[in-house]
Amino acid sequence: MKVVSTNIGKAKEIAYLGKKIKTGIYKYPVSEGVLLEESDVKGDDVVDRIDHAGIDKACYLYSADVYNYWKEYYPNLDWNYGMFGENLTIEGLDETNILIGTQYKIGGAIIEVSQPRQPCFKFGIRMETQRIIKQFINTTYSGFYVRVLQNGKVQPGDCLETIKELKDVPTIAEAFAYLYQSNVEQSTISKLLNCNTLAKSYKKDLKRHFEVLGLFLP
Repeated sequence: MKVVSTNIGKAKEIAYLGKKIKTGIYKYPVSEGVLLEESDVKGDDVVDRIDHAGIDKACYLYSADVYNYWKEYYPNLDWNYGMFGENLTIEGLDETNILIGTQYKIGGAIIEVSQPRQPCFKFGIRMETQRIIKQFINTTYSGFYVRVLQNGKVQPGDCLETIKELKDVPTIAEAFAYLYQSNVEQSTISKLLNCNTLAKSYKKDLKRHFEVLGLFLP
């Protein structure tokens, strides 16, 4: 996997349903690279620090390979890397092969995979339609958040080098899918909720989902 774009954004005020809201989802490429820090990316405005940034969501990665997939649905958008709110656009990223807790060296930083991205209405605003939320959920193309274990600069062209990979843990695609599915086996529930490297906030959302379904929790 290789970084093809590093992206940051400034807070922007937009009108939505008669109200003015602020968001940092409008991100654009910066050729000089970005500095990954413990709780965010330096210079990247984060408006909502409850759902974004912090130890478990310090940086968001998304696949460059699926941009063409989305462009077919929305050809009239003004496309650029960073459209999905990602800080790092990655060539070769496949959520079905990315295990929760995997650690990578990338440029001068060391990162650890923590959870999939959960799309919200601000993503729909960025893409100019809320319809994309359901479309996003019905794919495996969630991208993922990481913890930053070692601060460091990342630039376009840097490769992700695996330095640690756990066994018998969910993939990003699995963790993403089961947050929205109703038919979940007990073994899968246990695997997800007992995964120590899966972000606590994400496990909380999974528990809420399973409880609504009336499923037994370990």
